[in-house]
Amino acid sequence: MRPIAILLLLASVFALSAAAQTVPAKHDLPEIKASGQLRHLGIPYANFITGAGDGLDVDLVKMFCRELGVEYVYVETDWSRTYSDVTGLAFTRKGNEVTITGPAEVRGDMIAHGMTDLPWRRELVNFAEPMFPTQIWLIAPATAKIAPIAPTGTLEGDIALTYRLINGISVLAKPNTCLDPKLYDLSGHGALVVNYEGSLNHMAPNLLGGMADLTILDVPDALVALRRWQGKIKILGPLSEPQYMAAAFPKNSPQLEAAFAAFLNRCQADGTYDALVRKYYPGVWTYFPDFFTTGSSVQ
Repeated sequence: MRPIAILLLLASVFALSAAAQTVPAKHDLPEIKASGQLRHLGIPYANFITGAGDGLDVDLVKMFCRELGVEYVYVETDWSRTYSDVTGLAFTRKGNEVTITGPAEVRGDMIAHGMTDLPWRRELVNFAEPMFPTQIWLIAPATAKIAPIAPTGTLEGDIALTYRLINGISVLAKPNTCLDPKLYDLSGHGALVVNYEGSLNHMAPNLLGGMADLTILDVPDALVALRRWQGKIKILGPLSEPQYMAAAFPKNSPQLEAAFAAFLNRCQADGTYDALVRKYYPGVWTYFPDFFTTGSSVQ
């Protein structure tokens, strides 16, 4: 064989090998049942995962495991690796564009920790039906001179008024999460963005500690903060349209995804899910009274 032919053959072999390495190992329902355990990837966040062995998503996934007849295993992850941990794919992101760069270790079978369904995340995982309503709110210390907006009667008008409050004001945000300042163009609206690298659970106390004048929070974290620091923070107004949170699954696990969908539908129909929500987020009905009566039909 001629040298150039050998080189071309070797190049083809290496290319096929590299391509194969970016195809993640399958860990669908049969593999999970065979292993006898389901690995729940999560990040301690609000009351979805409290860090004390319970939480809305912890309790729900434990119920799901009992239905499947497998052991529940919690695997803590973080915002920088959670999608790679479930997909087995390393990637880079620019805006809503995701580029797969190679393989990664698979550390879990599903994600559930109050994850917001965002367009770029759908490039990597499949989301279950909406499980919890959310929205981005602008939050201030109760002592701040900035007053909450006067409702306009439309969400679009309320958002526009809220954006006016951040011009020239420092606002705490967290990159690469649902509180990423780029998602809401905070800088473009004149905010002096302060990027926070710690836990989402610490956004509110750091606001009260003076890290920034204001912060953005999503609904679940804001509800927890309003109870924990009662009388110390206030909601100024919304900065986003309604969003939804849901469990997420690798795209090559359709049977696991379908099993969870059927399980969730039953929990929503028989009141089990509402009971969990009332346990961990009793205040959510004040702001989203219709969501849990419509259940998974919300799109």
